[in-house]
Amino acid sequence: MNTETIRAIGDQLYQAILDRTTIRPLTDQYDDFTIHDAYNISLRILERRLEAGEKIIGKKIGVTSAAVMDMLDVRQPDFGFMTDAMRFDGDMPISTKLIQPRAEGELAFILKKNLLGPGVTNADVVAATEAVVPCFEVVDSRIQDWRIKIQDTVADNASCGLFTINESAAISPNQIDLATCRMEVIKNGKILSTGVGAAAMGNPLHCVTWLANTLGELGISLNAGDIILSGSLVPLEPVVAGDQMTVTVSGIGACSVNFC
Repeated sequence: MNTETIRAIGDQLYQAILDRTTIRPLTDQYDDFTIHDAYNISLRILERRLEAGEKIIGKKIGVTSAAVMDMLDVRQPDFGFMTDAMRFDGDMPISTKLIQPRAEGELAFILKKNLLGPGVTNADVVAATEAVVPCFEVVDSRIQDWRIKIQDTVADNASCGLFTINESAAISPNQIDLATCRMEVIKNGKILSTGVGAAAMGNPLHCVTWLANTLGELGISLNAGDIILSGSLVPLEPVVAGDQMTVTVSGIGACSVNFC
């Protein structure tokens, strides 16, 4: 895929974000569409966001659990960039004026040191992490009806939408077994779903390690101060205005969000 086409698709997806519209799956439109092409398209979207005044505050890995893989029929993780325009404080209602939003509970890592792969290990991630916190991510897709393959979601910046974290529930990764911690999601007063840390590639640490090494091969580091979203432990849940959700992680704490 040539540079002109990559820029044009990136601009189309960025405009879809602004207009809250969708486009046909890119994998239906282009033959020989590679993940490398998709990553370069996501960089064009990021370029447009930065030109508009947004700042990078972290990165994310998605599609890490079997529940989400089965739901989206995507069989490998995706990755993307998080900006300050995507973050909502805990006391601020999250707008559902996206396109086709779905909420997911996960763990976020706040880094105190840089990580640059390849060669990053789980021990390196622990040493570089200031704290782990509960998180809600509201993913969104600019691809019609979530009919995505891995190239579609990587090009669409890992279906990034919005997110919120509860920093008051921060805990050192040395203080908890992330593989066995239990997550419970409550929606509108009723238990919606449960999961454990092992649902995300065996351990959320594996997810961050994978992300550091995958982005490292592309010359991108995870940086001190970054918020790293490590992937959902539970199925994605469509949300509408008026919904209220709480995610509680054993040994860590809770994060709540109201949708408007």
